Amino acid sequence: MPKRFSILLLLAVVLSVGLDAAKSPVSPSPRVDRRVAEAQLNETVLPVLREYCWDCHGDSEAKGGVNFDAHTNLMAVLRDRGTWERVIQTVRSGEMPPKKKKSQPNTEVRTHLVGWIERTLFPIDPSRPDPGRVTLRRLNRVEYNNTVRDLFGVDFQPADDFPQDDVGYGFDNIGDVLSMPPILLEKYLNAAEAILDRSIVTGPLTPKARRFSPSQIQGHVGRGALATLSAQGEMFVEYEAPVPGDYVFKVQAYGDQAGDEKVQMALRADGHDLETIEVRRGRGNPKLHEHRLALKPGNHRLSAAFLNDFYRQTELLKTNAQGKTYTEKKIEDRNLQVEFIEVTGPFSEAVPPLHAIHRKIFFKAPGPQTTNQVAREILQRVTDRAYRRSATPAELDGLMRLFGQARESGDGFEAAVKQGLMAVLVSPHFLFRGEIQSNPDNPHESHRVSEYALASRLSYFLWSTMPDDELLRLASHGRLRRNLAGQVKRMLVDPKSRALVDNFAGQWMQLRTLDIVSPDEKLFPGFDAPLRAAFRRETESLFEHVLQKDRPITEFLTADYTFVNEPLARHYGISGVHGPDFVRVSLKGTGRSGVLTHASVLTLTSNPNRTSPVKRGKWILENILASPPPPPPPGVPALESKETHGTLRQRMDAHRDNAMCASCHAKMDPLGFAFEHFDAVGRFREKDGDEVVDTRGELVSGERFADHVELSRVLSDSRQADFVRCVSEKMLTYALGRGLEYYDRPALVAMDTQLRKKNLRFSALIQAVVESVPFQYRRGDGDPLLVEKP
Repeated sequence: MPKRFSILLLLAVVLSVGLDAAKSPVSPSPRVDRRVAEAQLNETVLPVLREYCWDCHGDSEAKGGVNFDAHTNLMAVLRDRGTWERVIQTVRSGEMPPKKKKSQPNTEVRTHLVGWIERTLFPIDPSRPDPGRVTLRRLNRVEYNNTVRDLFGVDFQPADDFPQDDVGYGFDNIGDVLSMPPILLEKYLNAAEAILDRSIVTGPLTPKARRFSPSQIQGHVGRGALATLSAQGEMFVEYEAPVPGDYVFKVQAYGDQAGDEKVQMALRADGHDLETIEVRRGRGNPKLHEHRLALKPGNHRLSAAFLNDFYRQTELLKTNAQGKTYTEKKIEDRNLQVEFIEVTGPFSEAVPPLHAIHRKIFFKAPGPQTTNQVAREILQRVTDRAYRRSATPAELDGLMRLFGQARESGDGFEAAVKQGLMAVLVSPHFLFRGEIQSNPDNPHESHRVSEYALASRLSYFLWSTMPDDELLRLASHGRLRRNLAGQVKRMLVDPKSRALVDNFAGQWMQLRTLDIVSPDEKLFPGFDAPLRAAFRRETESLFEHVLQKDRPITEFLTADYTFVNEPLARHYGISGVHGPDFVRVSLKGTGRSGVLTHASVLTLTSNPNRTSPVKRGKWILENILASPPPPPPPGVPALESKETHGTLRQRMDAHRDNAMCASCHAKMDPLGFAFEHFDAVGRFREKDGDEVVDTRGELVSGERFADHVELSRVLSDSRQADFVRCVSEKMLTYALGRGLEYYDRPALVAMDTQLRKKNLRFSALIQAVVESVPFQYRRGDGDPLLVEKP
């Protein structure tokens, strides 16, 4: 315990220092003549705002969340770039001032205002591109699990027990939101112990308890602090026994008692009944039930089954104090409630066999005179890969001190090496993706990232894991950058590129939301868990096909084929598909094409009981056109229920009569209504209830369309540039682990040029990202407009 505590304390101190060093402003920029800019603000900009904008956005008015009262000097303006970016967008598009306002600025005034904002707040020098800052970021849960898998070869997911990762800019690998809650420090230490217990054999294993909370128990319907079975069935956990031996299976439970019997619970292992228990205690008075059993090494399914469900509803006739009779319903419902499941073990004196992972770590046996030398070689080999670079002599000296202390306290060779590796797994150099910066606080200085840093950027971008041996070998010899194109090609065909499907596509297209959507069971009785999984699999399969076959990225919109299994084909009305396996089918003549007609997207952008043109339109603006709408203003009433006030289109027309809503809904609603031929779970329809659906629309840019087929053609043709920009922005955001800023525009322009030279192929997009200035370079933290150049 003292060793464990000292490692945890060291981790907490080092991480707090590292995180403090990462806090600084975001937006950089070349030098601006402040004196001239201040004069122009006072002489030309503020007078324009006062004449055309002040009645809605000044004198304490803040329509749309915008107020200019505090923007009376240049420094105040510089510190609030977000507001002024909105000004550029709305003034340039003509949305502001509102068209109903009689006094309107002419074209010259608009051009001058936008020009001043861009020159002063968002200056760009293409000859000196700004790579942007890099936030010190930790591995997220997926990256941690994958890195442990590739570092040691252990087949389990220790990070599943970590707190959920926060999401920023649509992704869960964004450095600015990957916080470090205090509980995570303890989780890191627990995970390190579990990893090394599975990797290193040091003698008979000490019995350890693993507790599964309700969120880790499968097969139940409970929420929060309880795992609940309200009908006959079983809840279960998956437990991996490291060695043969005896284990104690524990379930802390009570019953919601009803009827003549007490709750009956069966404990099971791998489908075989172990014991049937009468759970006599009621709510608030749980009891711990235990059963000792022998397990072989490997995965086991341990279950608690509910055997005797009971439900009865009766009506009682009662009389109140005034002598009036009334009916009171009485519900009797018997349920099994479990607070946790725990497995403790092994209870065995046997020494586990030396498995392949152990032999890989201890690739050399120590001799009487070479103990320290061999230990150092073992630690260096693991540390070089764990830190994704060559460990320094000083770092290895520190690990060897831990090894020596463990040996002095009586530990054997393997156990002492294990102590050193514990320190590696809780080191910031493992947990964080740090990069060396000569002047980390100077935003005016940029430099090319090291070969090792480039290897990590590449591997976590494409694989969500550590660099493999080939990447590290090339980096160690300084040859990765010159072989970048070949490595990208190799990595994209590697099975680990599946991570791009799961983690990029899954978040770009918001497929993870499918796990929590709940279409109304009465309205959509055919929607079940297998169909939900098929929805997601279809969209993932299209993305994976475009990736593996190097198709143009526009096929995400235009693909006249898809991938279905029998249940999904039946849902779509496609014949000739049998069985659970997914096969490619043609969509010609079906009215479907690309992801916009996938049931996944159509379902996650619907309400439980009806479609939502607003959600569908918003999804397209955010994920197809790179033009997300602002949040709705406060106090705007929601749409009426489906049963009142006419058709959905009529209710939306009334909603748009609210001036605060009109401009955004003019963008969203036509996009969403185009897909009204598809219901809330993506089935084709001609009518919504008794009403024939109306899918006609017109974009704010003037393009008209009759239905989703014509809209898809518009999006892939006249709005293709917007779609390509959207995919490029999403991919660059994901690759960099930060939100994009104005100074990333030159990189996006260069990416677009490179993409079009390669016919918009997927590999060209990836190559353009990894060759971009933000991916290849970094600069010091801080805002060049607010920090004077040395």
